[in-house]
Amino acid sequence: METQPPGKARVLIFSSRNIDGNAHYRCPHFEFEDIICKIDSAELFAPKADVSSLRFSFATRLAYRTPITLNPGIHGLSDRGRYDVFFTICAFPQNLLMFSGVSNFRDISKTSVCLLDELWIADIAKHRHFLRILEKFDVVLLYYSQTVKPLSELIKRKCSFLPPGIDAISFCPYPDPVQRVIDVYSIGRRSQITHQKLLEWARETRRFYLHDTIRGSQTIDSKEHRAALANVIRRSRYFIVNPGKIDDPSQRGQQIEIGNRYFEGAAAGAIMIGERPANEAFETLFDWPDAVTRVPYNSSDIDMVIKDLDADPERQERIRRTGVVQALMRHDWVYRWEAVLKSAGLAPLQAAEERKVRLRKLAEIASQG
Repeated sequence: METQPPGKARVLIFSSRNIDGNAHYRCPHFEFEDIICKIDSAELFAPKADVSSLRFSFATRLAYRTPITLNPGIHGLSDRGRYDVFFTICAFPQNLLMFSGVSNFRDISKTSVCLLDELWIADIAKHRHFLRILEKFDVVLLYYSQTVKPLSELIKRKCSFLPPGIDAISFCPYPDPVQRVIDVYSIGRRSQITHQKLLEWARETRRFYLHDTIRGSQTIDSKEHRAALANVIRRSRYFIVNPGKIDDPSQRGQQIEIGNRYFEGAAAGAIMIGERPANEAFETLFDWPDAVTRVPYNSSDIDMVIKDLDADPERQERIRRTGVVQALMRHDWVYRWEAVLKSAGLAPLQAAEERKVRLRKLAEIASQG
């Protein structure tokens, strides 16, 4: 554990919250950034840029077709001193273009780290010019475990897998669990066959099936969105989960990756039902019994699965408690940040250890039911 001089930040976080901050897929990224600011000595740099501008559009289209990467309109870093770590999270390869505008990030940091969220192997070729920008970083981390090897080969730099995480404290239903008044909660991509079966089941049994009824990718406020999501899942008995882009094999090919839903469901104590990703990393991260009750995608038998689970209240309670404990002890953002620091050769600060103490105390309460 390290100590840090008062008033001096050792981490600079480049955040896109003022560029595409209303996109719902960005909310977990900002949640991670906010946790880092709480548990480390970190400074947030969140420049603004107009993604609808001709300049931004031209720079993006040019990088798709040529190895020329222009600044899309990002103001550079200046007069900020020197940091131990420069850290950023990119949702997609196109976001890497922003670092044509802050090309001096290596000059102001000892170690530069980029965490890239969505990158499918099938998309590497068309994004190759964007991905070359990763060569500027000292450490490259990926949410998609099966993309690590092919990306490492492209940029001639070792990449590593970093699993998604969760604010396990905010999602935790303890110490004051509320009644789970929602029978089944489904958010995002879904099987129409399973969805129609659940609608029929809800009508016939007068159960509460909560699901999306409008399309859209924008939130009003990212923090409020995450808080609302946590509140809903904490009040849900069953939570539908499936691998990323499960309904879009044209993009993902045969690749199977772990989405945020698995971490959210476990942390909130919902019983997760859906597909178990055929992914080695998943079997390591979710290695406890009944982590996910398998319901094949496009299944029309989900009502029978729920009926079987409802017949065993003790098993239900065990599943809920175990998921919460595992999330608190293994999947909180503090553990992900420790992995980032380790890659940069740094130790966590006292605030990180204090958060882990709080996580352990909640885990003790959850394990006792």
